[in-house]
Amino acid sequence: MDPNVTLDPTRLVLAALVGLALLLTFIIKFKIHAMLSILIGAVVIGLIAGMPFSDIVTAVDDGIGNTLKGIALLVGLGSMFGAILEVSGGAQTLAVTMVNKFGDKKAAWALGITGLVIAMPVFFDAGLIILIPLAFSLAKRTKRSSLFYVIPLLAGLAVGHAFIPPTPGPVLVATMLGVELGWVILVGVLCGIFAMIVAGPFWGNICGKNYEVAIPEHVASQEEFDESKLPGFTAVVGIILIPLVLIVLKSLAGVIPALEKAEPVLSFLGQPFVALLIATIAAMFILGIRYGYSLAELEKIMTKSLEPTGLILLVTACGGVLRYMLQYSGLGDVIGNAVSSANLPLVVVAFLVAALVRICVGSATVAMTMAAGIVASMPGIAECSPMYLACVTAAVAGGATVCSHFNDSGFWLVKSLVGLDEKTTLKTWTIMETLVGGTGFLVALIISFFV
Repeated sequence: MDPNVTLDPTRLVLAALVGLALLLTFIIKFKIHAMLSILIGAVVIGLIAGMPFSDIVTAVDDGIGNTLKGIALLVGLGSMFGAILEVSGGAQTLAVTMVNKFGDKKAAWALGITGLVIAMPVFFDAGLIILIPLAFSLAKRTKRSSLFYVIPLLAGLAVGHAFIPPTPGPVLVATMLGVELGWVILVGVLCGIFAMIVAGPFWGNICGKNYEVAIPEHVASQEEFDESKLPGFTAVVGIILIPLVLIVLKSLAGVIPALEKAEPVLSFLGQPFVALLIATIAAMFILGIRYGYSLAELEKIMTKSLEPTGLILLVTACGGVLRYMLQYSGLGDVIGNAVSSANLPLVVVAFLVAALVRICVGSATVAMTMAAGIVASMPGIAECSPMYLACVTAAVAGGATVCSHFNDSGFWLVKSLVGLDEKTTLKTWTIMETLVGGTGFLVALIISFFV
């Protein structure tokens, strides 16, 4: 946008309201794909705001290019990494070992922790399908309501999926806000641990006592896991930790004197795409080839894993377009001034925007994308510290998690897999998601007061 051209603030606000209302109407009422809806809404904002056509085109180009260059490789590598972990039995290894260590009485904690760890490299729905048989197995063995074990597993998966890279959600928010993933991981882990505890073992215990939910008939006769065929626990944990440790070390190298000499090497190895590449190669050999998979079979597995990434990348890219349209039109300044006058912390604004979109649209990805786009367009973002921006990222993730209901595909997936009716799903899963998002947000807000 030409800095010498100042658009009318009232017209900018009107443009935003019309564009966002149109976007939500397209998605909710007419069921138009989120990618098209966001793109149309962004262009309409630019047109109504009075932006020159050339600036609208520039916003689209910059939004797509600058957004994808930060996450395309990460989403692709993360999908491949998660696919190998899935087919090798690595997820089952982690779950079975944790349950055996904790014992049946504390198995809910084991499932919550397992879900949290597994959801970082594996998509939520895949992680749920892989691990839910173990929750049912425990319910069958202990003769308790399946919710005692299913809710903690769901909470762990929801936390890992929302708060902790390399899962795509926080990666795309961090990319838009320009914050290193190391800080996002540190804050995300802190938020995630508290969220998992509150929404997992604690809420699961309440649900299990109040709702007697039997194991679905189609899984009542399932066979137990054959632990002898699963990969080693140490190998699985070590491979999952590779990208997290390298990325965090990169962020800490600049602030810890003892790591200064190694900073150039750690800075390279901690680049998210390098860290994930190393982890993926390690998974190929340690979990793949070592357990009987050929390179040709692994190639097919990893190729298939990339199928769902196109949707994620395109929706995210269009969210980047929305962000740059708001920024280039000057609406970001208007929003920033309004937030300043309202004396609301940026962390709170980020949570509220994401929560409103989540409730209206249902999609956590769309909620994160839109909220990150709006927040990133505000003028004060560049002056915030990395830790504060990591808290904002966690707040967006929290807002995009709350209040899952009928317009969220996750709601129906859980309902069908667990064998619940709609009313019970609302009373258990929806509240659990709200506890995950709300608790994570509160922890992020508290941390933000000290940075």
